[in-house]
Amino acid sequence: MTKKETSSDILIAHIIKGIEEVKGNDIDILDLREIENTVCDYFVICNGTSNTQVNAIVNSIQKTVSKSLKDKPWHIEGSENAEWVLMDYVNVVVHVFQKHIREYYDIESLWGDAKVTSIETNY
Repeated sequence: MTKKETSSDILIAHIIKGIEEVKGNDIDILDLREIENTVCDYFVICNGTSNTQVNAIVNSIQKTVSKSLKDKPWHIEGSENAEWVLMDYVNVVVHVFQKHIREYYDIESLWGDAKVTSIETNY
């Protein structure tokens, strides 16, 4: 019996595709479903090397998800300085960081109980 693919799984697959299109780094998926009182089911976290790349990642995710799923983020925050951009797709929240900002805030450790899946990239 195969596991049924949920709409969140499909959304995450397209988000990752958007990140990989512009060579986003260190992609992690945090599964928050087993943790009480969380605001969403999943975090997708990645980083870019500059504010230009962070904005490119955000734009690529939006374009990929919009084109494939006809979905758009409920809210986007942080595009102005592009050090940490949050994209809220309700059940899935995407965090796109510059590397040094990601290291500083270390949100993966804040959600230490979450199951983490790291995505291997070949670039």
